[in-house]
Amino acid sequence: MQLILQRHGDSHGAAAAGVEVELAWPAPGKLALTYVVIGDIAALRLPSPAPAARVDELWRHTCLEAFIGETGGPAYYEFNHSPSTQWAAYEFRGYREGMTPVEKAGDPAISTKTNDQRFILGATLALDGLAGLHSDAAWRLALSAVIEQRNGLKSYWALAHPPGRPDFHHADGFSQVLTPAERA
Repeated sequence: MQLILQRHGDSHGAAAAGVEVELAWPAPGKLALTYVVIGDIAALRLPSPAPAARVDELWRHTCLEAFIGETGGPAYYEFNHSPSTQWAAYEFRGYREGMTPVEKAGDPAISTKTNDQRFILGATLALDGLAGLHSDAAWRLALSAVIEQRNGLKSYWALAHPPGRPDFHHADGFSQVLTPAERA
């Protein structure tokens, strides 16, 4: 399934012309995300490769994100992926409430490819075993990206944006529903 992210009106810089995300389910409980940033890639600030490790505050620079929760409930998970191959995973009880690191998330095995017009980041999330994501329930999904240019300007991308400033945690951003049949 391919999804197109929308640029937020408060974005600055034009190096990123578009962001697309391909979703696939390589195995039960595994979500593979392939983010494709299209534009003047040489103008982007992409963190240098580093050992794969859990790191906080990745969203301060170029970061590709996924938010997943069950439909009808306030709880959700946030997954952050950096071009450096560093990552983070958090659980929330509700809108920006009760943020705790997810210990069961495991290394999402991030891979990257770059050419003049595309930056591609792939990550596979292990979602099986995460409390609150039941295999027989529909899930709500929000995808987002913070893209930083070398000059410090940032653009903000998401499937859907709520009114006001960029807010990837807002319920209006969880615009894609994934049924159990789609995840099989």
